[in-house]
Amino acid sequence: MKSAVIVFPGSNCDRDAKTVLAATGLYPTMVWHADTKLPNVDLVMVPGGFSYGDYLRSGAMAAQSPIMREVKAHAKKGGLVLGVCNGFQVLTEAGLLDGVLLRNQNLKFICRDVNLRVETTSTRFTSAYKKGQTLTVPVAHHDGNYFADERTLKTLQDSDQIVFRYCDINGETTADSNPNGSLLNIAGVCNAGRNVLGMMPHPERCAEGLLGGIDGAGVFASLIAA
Repeated sequence: MKSAVIVFPGSNCDRDAKTVLAATGLYPTMVWHADTKLPNVDLVMVPGGFSYGDYLRSGAMAAQSPIMREVKAHAKKGGLVLGVCNGFQVLTEAGLLDGVLLRNQNLKFICRDVNLRVETTSTRFTSAYKKGQTLTVPVAHHDGNYFADERTLKTLQDSDQIVFRYCDINGETTADSNPNGSLLNIAGVCNAGRNVLGMMPHPERCAEGLLGGIDGAGVFASLIAA
């Protein structure tokens, strides 16, 4: 299985993504944001960081980069797309995922481990997990507050498109376990075709034991299985 990591000015998790993808047999190629062609790959990963310095809105300028036309075409054909942190923001700004990411409720940058509950295993990103499984995954963001209108939220719930929610150690979705104020404790969503996933937590930062945890490895194991 082959993958591509999109690199924007200000990306800072692209090398992390490359390392984990290579270690798990996903054979990554680094693709510059100004490129106009994607290599022949199965997965495109849009990594975390501060693309274009987060000017205007996080991900807004990156969503207009030339390579994003190819990413959209890849997704439209059923190709896999994974956006993490700033990558999630880019995917919402590009219209590949519903909703927006607003400033954290406390208006502070958050960098710590959080607990996540796996809401669905019916995606090619989560099949290696068990539904309801609790994970510990790091977050590092200032604009991770997921927001959508009531109609969109209902569609996401009815269509099983909420993939991860913030929870406590027991798997309960409480206000105290929500680090950023996201509606419905949403930490990650997929599109209707279930081939595009955006998530604020960083699975690539906890996919190997040397990194201090392996709870994120299931995302990449799921992709290999897909």
